[in-house]
Amino acid sequence: MKKALIIGAAGFVGSYLTEHLRDECGMEVHVTKLPTESLPEQKDRAHDLNILNKEEIVSLLFEIRPDYIFHLAAQSSVGIAWKNPALTIDINIKGSVNVMDAVRELYYKPRILLIGSGEEYGHIPEEEIPIREENRIRPGNIYAATKACQNMIGSIYAQAYDMEVMMVRAFNHIGPTQSSIFVVSDFCRQVAEIEKGLREPVMYVGNLNARRDFTDVRDVVRAYGLLMEYGEPGETYNVGRGSSVSIREMLEMIISMSGREIRVETDRNKLRPVDIPVIEADISKIHALTGWEPKIPLRQTVSETLHYWRGKV
Repeated sequence: MKKALIIGAAGFVGSYLTEHLRDECGMEVHVTKLPTESLPEQKDRAHDLNILNKEEIVSLLFEIRPDYIFHLAAQSSVGIAWKNPALTIDINIKGSVNVMDAVRELYYKPRILLIGSGEEYGHIPEEEIPIREENRIRPGNIYAATKACQNMIGSIYAQAYDMEVMMVRAFNHIGPTQSSIFVVSDFCRQVAEIEKGLREPVMYVGNLNARRDFTDVRDVVRAYGLLMEYGEPGETYNVGRGSSVSIREMLEMIISMSGREIRVETDRNKLRPVDIPVIEADISKIHALTGWEPKIPLRQTVSETLHYWRGKV
């Protein structure tokens, strides 16, 4: 039985990836978390880990000897990155280098999947949309810059040290249990609170004109599993729906599911210093390699996310 280690499993994607690898792929799955986090369903195979401490990573790898390492640990909020760039740099760059360097000290070669972001492409000229992996990157925010750096370092480690490192540029993924610091989950939470009478029927929003490529998280983790098995070391793969919708369209879809009269107002605190107009993936590379493509309709994902918040607020 293959062993998988998910670093940073307490986040949104971690629980979905754990379930997919365990139940669909039949792997023995180990996960890491911070000491302050809890993973009740993985008690026997959950390990406390600080990725800023390389010796902790080395010790854990020698203990588990994983065949596959999924590096999910990151500061993944663009908004938080603007407010705390130093923390974002430490976690997203130093942390990933520590993971790769710890693997380099092993006497065998586990496969590693580094999770990056479609934000790395930055301001995409209209003629380059949908964006391909070989396109020039122009990161337009701190978070994107750290992920672009992780990608470049991962490629260097794969070539220089003959390591089996693959990189992903994941576009916006959404679904039930996602934190409300992310836009679709934020909208769903606000609507659920309005329905319960916990707030006035007013939605507070940021930039509604930006267009993003949204994919259900369950489709995303399927892609991660396939890339770990079939991906070529040193290569980068886009993971997304392959089409974009505006934030305004997402908002209107969510409000329509409520059936309530809701007013929309701009909250200046939700506006970013720099916001990329359009992000849209070309997913032909991963499709050609693995046959992967998204299966879950966007409206289903939004409906299930709203249902989640209705049960939570």
